[in-house]
Amino acid sequence: MKMLRLKREEVIKKLQSLGLKVWKKVERKENPYVEIPIRSLSNVRFDEKTKALTLGNKVAKRYFFHVAHAKKFMQTLLVASFCKELLEQNLHTSLRDMFYALKRTLPNSKENTFDEQKESDPIVVDLEVALNVLREQLHLSADVRGRVVGNVVIEDRGDLIDWSKLGSGGWAIPSNVEDIEFKKVKAKFILVVEKNAAFERLHEDKFWKKHKAILLTTQGQAARGARRLIQRLSTEFDLPVYVFTDSDPYGWYIYSVIKYGSINLAHISDRLGTPAAKFIGLSISDIDRFGLHNWTIKAKDVDIKRAKEMLRYPWFKHPKWQKELKLLIKRKYKAELEALSGKGLRFVTEKYLPTKIKEKDFLP
Repeated sequence: MKMLRLKREEVIKKLQSLGLKVWKKVERKENPYVEIPIRSLSNVRFDEKTKALTLGNKVAKRYFFHVAHAKKFMQTLLVASFCKELLEQNLHTSLRDMFYALKRTLPNSKENTFDEQKESDPIVVDLEVALNVLREQLHLSADVRGRVVGNVVIEDRGDLIDWSKLGSGGWAIPSNVEDIEFKKVKAKFILVVEKNAAFERLHEDKFWKKHKAILLTTQGQAARGARRLIQRLSTEFDLPVYVFTDSDPYGWYIYSVIKYGSINLAHISDRLGTPAAKFIGLSISDIDRFGLHNWTIKAKDVDIKRAKEMLRYPWFKHPKWQKELKLLIKRKYKAELEALSGKGLRFVTEKYLPTKIKEKDFLP
């Protein structure tokens, strides 16, 4: 699904059209519904040519007069109406604020419109897919997650920000990076780190300065803002991207989301995925190569189950990834990035990463 750059008025028209279709069915005394493309593995395919996850054509109808659908039907129209008001007033807000603005108990009932934010967030994604718009075009944003440091100067809403002069914290990555203008980018590659602790170690050791890198932490699964920032830097400045995560299925999947996109957000993989990204570590093979056996952790049943699932994913079919997944299943252990500190606090900055980069020891 190709996302379009739309003006505010065009997005308003799309929301109005959604409401009009529902209203016409009511006028005709038909059971009103909204059509929502299915966002699950059954409707996602891996495009070998573009190296991205893409959404298929399957749709589900969400009916008003249906016991299993009625609440979600109501929630969908509530969120759509809220976004229409935002756009008409040219205001922006967060997903969290939207949840609280819409949460209330329905008159003469014990039923709430929303009980938790995990109910309202997916509705926004449903609208994105149904209307072929971006969350940001609905004037909604998520919480800030992810930090970055490097020899980069940007302009953000009129302010010049130098990523190399922001102290130990780095620059907090917002959920919307579309309007950021890069004024200066001096780097040879981007190192994306899963964990804060590893980021802080590398930042304190000035790894990014010594190796002329942009250092970015996703703080767990990469948020949309971080993924879009990685893609923009990589494509606009032709920078290699190396992803550094725990040696377990969760960390490896974080890498795949950065590279190919996610099942849940397959409709915008073209804007969030970075197919050129490579996996620098940590792998099961690294445990052997760098002598990390004393710092391994027993894999849980859920880790083994997840690894077996990933063996079947088309985007993990490369022989090198099949080998790593099978090694984890066979040996029943994993390792976190902190395992490298067992060899010395600066082992990661002085030995591990420089060796992997010099020898181009990456997984595809």
